[in-house]
Amino acid sequence: MTGEMDDIPRDQLSGALRRGAVKKHVAAIHVSGKLTLLQRKLSNVLLLNAYDTLTSRASHQIDARTLCLMIGYNSNDIDTLKQSLRGLVETVAEWDMLDEKGRQEWGVSSLLSYAKLKGGVCEYAYSPALAEKLHDPKVFALINLNMQRRFTSGHALALYENCYRFVRTGSTGWWELELFRRLMGVDGSAYYEVFKQLNAKIIKPAVAEVNKTSNIILSPETKKQGRAVTHIRFLIRENPQLAILDIDDGEGARHGEVYARLRALGASDRLARQWLGAHGEDQVRARLDYVEGRKNVVSKVGYLSAALEGGYGPEPAATEPANPQAERLRRILEVIKARTPTQRDADKRLFLSQLTEGGARLDFERHGWMSPLNAARIRAFWEEMSPGLFADLPEGGAGG
Repeated sequence: MTGEMDDIPRDQLSGALRRGAVKKHVAAIHVSGKLTLLQRKLSNVLLLNAYDTLTSRASHQIDARTLCLMIGYNSNDIDTLKQSLRGLVETVAEWDMLDEKGRQEWGVSSLLSYAKLKGGVCEYAYSPALAEKLHDPKVFALINLNMQRRFTSGHALALYENCYRFVRTGSTGWWELELFRRLMGVDGSAYYEVFKQLNAKIIKPAVAEVNKTSNIILSPETKKQGRAVTHIRFLIRENPQLAILDIDDGEGARHGEVYARLRALGASDRLARQWLGAHGEDQVRARLDYVEGRKNVVSKVGYLSAALEGGYGPEPAATEPANPQAERLRRILEVIKARTPTQRDADKRLFLSQLTEGGARLDFERHGWMSPLNAARIRAFWEEMSPGLFADLPEGGAGG
């Protein structure tokens, strides 16, 4: 769970990206549901990135590599990014709503008016009419980016987005099945005209994933005319098991004396909380006492990391440990420290995408770059990212 919340370092990102949530217009705007999971995530990140200047700027920019990794795929796969952007330009957003004078307004627009990739930067724009609607604060729902990354099905994410906006009222209200099919992106399919098939292939799996993955629990109800199902609604309640995903994790750790000492030493907020969570206050305090007493240490944060992960101290030593594993870890942490917050976020995503075993992923989500289970892979990853980083070190040890 900690790993999920660590995904976007909100305190270090600028502008709208810091919020980690997208203002999504509610019932007024219907976006064609025929978006892949990747496109849906991409759309949310682009909207969040642009939100603060949605109506004041004609176009918006975001680093393409950062964009790729924020939505969870290989930054070198630019063809997939192009395909996803093409899909957003070809997707229609339609609105039918009352204006401030009570007059009915209908409109239609491409979701993006254009997108282009140049020099590693993605530039994109919304049509002025759609930008005005998306920025309207009167009716919106917050879509949490940390939450959306948990979904593996586009239908489940679409259902979550369309239900979460009604969490305070406890129900979506009755939707005609035709509208529901549109929201799920299966309108126009004869197969899903049959409710039994719609229920088995779309509704039940999507509800199961939302209830397992997100901070809300859905209960579908249907209404019939004769024998035919004509309407559906979803009752919504908060999921007490996963409600913690909505708040910043480790908040309590920030008030302790050991946390304050870690921050004074130069450890980031996230790193300090990660160490306290993984090792406990007593062990971190003992290693801190040891490291703070060392002379001629260039990076006390890097040295503390080596002490915690390698079990050094509290015995004094004349020099820094010659253990190659500890030195590799120290160098890795130095490289990470020099990178921007968005680059660090992207590095973690790229590495996580290469882990297939559940145990390895869980260990990395818990321990980050100090993950014992992934030490050899972490070493190989950073050797590739920073060629020559360990060139003068002996080969011995597990790496990391």
